[in-house]
Amino acid sequence: MKLDSDDFELFGLHRRFAQDRAVLDARWRSLQAEVHPDKFAAEGAAAQRVAMQWAVRVNEAYQRLKDPLKRGAYLCELNGVAIGAENNTAMPTAFLMQQMEWREALDDADGVGTVEALADDVAAHRKQALDELGRTLDDRSDFTAAAQQVRALMFIDRFAQDVEKRLEALGQ
Repeated sequence: MKLDSDDFELFGLHRRFAQDRAVLDARWRSLQAEVHPDKFAAEGAAAQRVAMQWAVRVNEAYQRLKDPLKRGAYLCELNGVAIGAENNTAMPTAFLMQQMEWREALDDADGVGTVEALADDVAAHRKQALDELGRTLDDRSDFTAAAQQVRALMFIDRFAQDVEKRLEALGQ
């Protein structure tokens, strides 16, 4: 293992959006067992510090790879296309209209049932968008289009969090 390996190399995975979560989890556990600082206790403080760096590196890679949105963004960046969400918020008109409709629906929601229905609609849109992101990355290798899709998914995720907060406020 090399610290400068990308996350996929570190985990021994192909650079693809589609990943088997069980394989990813098993590989994470295996890597953690290899690099856990306690394993190096007899080798002294320097070896434990290096092991800690490895443990942190493995955990960071795992967090990126297990989250489909982070994994998609990472694949774009590995292929030279920055997501640039901070300064690139341009979205297609239809997408913006959908966001506005959802915001209005959340503002107008008068009960748990209405907010739960909105949450279901958002979850369905998110799943569809993730499926499309997978096709864009794995089948078409169109990293520019994928970056746009990642930015859209970031909007969807933020809105889904707002819906969850609303449900929590309603006692659900």
